[in-house]
Amino acid sequence: MHSHKDTLLLTPEEMGQVDRAAAASGLFSYGLMERAGQAVAACALRRFPGALRFVVLCGPGNNGGDGYVAARALQAAGAEIAVHALDDPAALRGDAATAFGQFTGLVAPLADYHPRTGDVVVDALFGAGLARDLAADVVAIIESINESVIPVLAVDLPSGIDGRTGAVRGAAFQAAASVTFMCRKPGHLLLPGRMMAGALEIFDIGIPGRILRAHGGEIGVNAPAAWRDVLPIETGAGHKYVRGHLAVFSGPATATGAARLSAMAGLRAGAGLVTLLSPTAALPANAAHLTAVMLKPIDDEGDLAALLEDARLKTFVLGPGFGDGERARRYAGLIASGERRLVLDADGITAFRDDPQALFDLFEGPVPRLVVTPHDGEFARLFPDIAKDSTLSKIERAQKAAARSNGVVVLKGADTVIAAPDGRALVNDNAPPWLATAGSGDVLAGLVGAHLAQGMPAFEAAASAVWRHGEAGRLAGEGLTAETLIDALTGLDQLK
Repeated sequence: MHSHKDTLLLTPEEMGQVDRAAAASGLFSYGLMERAGQAVAACALRRFPGALRFVVLCGPGNNGGDGYVAARALQAAGAEIAVHALDDPAALRGDAATAFGQFTGLVAPLADYHPRTGDVVVDALFGAGLARDLAADVVAIIESINESVIPVLAVDLPSGIDGRTGAVRGAAFQAAASVTFMCRKPGHLLLPGRMMAGALEIFDIGIPGRILRAHGGEIGVNAPAAWRDVLPIETGAGHKYVRGHLAVFSGPATATGAARLSAMAGLRAGAGLVTLLSPTAALPANAAHLTAVMLKPIDDEGDLAALLEDARLKTFVLGPGFGDGERARRYAGLIASGERRLVLDADGITAFRDDPQALFDLFEGPVPRLVVTPHDGEFARLFPDIAKDSTLSKIERAQKAAARSNGVVVLKGADTVIAAPDGRALVNDNAPPWLATAGSGDVLAGLVGAHLAQGMPAFEAAASAVWRHGEAGRLAGEGLTAETLIDALTGLDQLK
């Protein structure tokens, strides 16, 4: 059973600990390198049957060692090869030195490589452990290969991508494919690393799952395995209040569309009842467009306080198209004091830009009841110092923000990260590029609200909503609108 490799995400530092623990447990570490290099060679032959020559670029560490094994295996398979090394291979240590020793062919300097038609480059210069900018000579070679449009197969991660953050360190190969070992690293999922890595193959070189799990844990890939066990149980007693009541605040008469999208998404995503809380002046506009969603006039705090006397109403979405910052802050205060759960998005986030700590204080407590769903710009309004810290990965930014805010943070983008105050984080990878469309965020807020209303804990509610949002986007196809996205949201049964 190798399902761990599908959802486990290990930082380069953790992967280093895994390698050391594997060796300490009695696993023959050179045997692991041998299997890794053989896997790279097999992938190269399978993906590029028309290659006239495989050019293996070997770096100064273990990534280079994998490259020498791959070169030997490609040669043994009858392929034409050329090997170019960065630095003197005689300086290699440990397993990489062994791998170099087993390779009997010629090794030329990296600077001597000149791309030829029919070449395929096997990039074994630097793996996921790279954490500094590349030297100018390496940058020049990477750029010349990228410009020549020669296919690149990366070992672990394209050289130049930081495995912790996904950032480009000076320059990076645009790979057609990457072969990584045991599990993904953050750089495979976070942009721009994800775009540079091409098609990803995860190869099991034989490190036991128990060693991987012992050194990973807090971060993972967002997939059903991460939250399937807390999905609402479908019972025969499908009473609407059992499935939860979600309330969504509408904006003024001129801006009701966003909240309606949230409400409709919440209904489609399985909330038993959805009520749109609308200013009296906006009731006609909302009523004209709604059927299954209920409408309730709410004009001020007094109206909301009266509504909150109904104990069954526990979950709210505030922000899409809301507009009024002062009112948003007061409403959030009332909801928080009633031990209720709040999804805060868009204008709701912006409402707290002058005093984010006031929001975080409202939702203090051991069990997270707040979910904020910012894009990068909104994130910077609530967490300006964290947003500015360029040393942090997107995962680390979301983790720090969640710890500070006492809430679950959904930091949106093509590589959305969901983080909980306790340090857990999931990176989403199923969102198609065309999901970045008007109204898409409003739909997501409603989805999170529906999952909360059905009793899921905040972190899992948010993560499953993000995943479902991505699946619905794929189902709706290119050219989707917020409406067709909602139509693509079918029942929870698909998540199981």
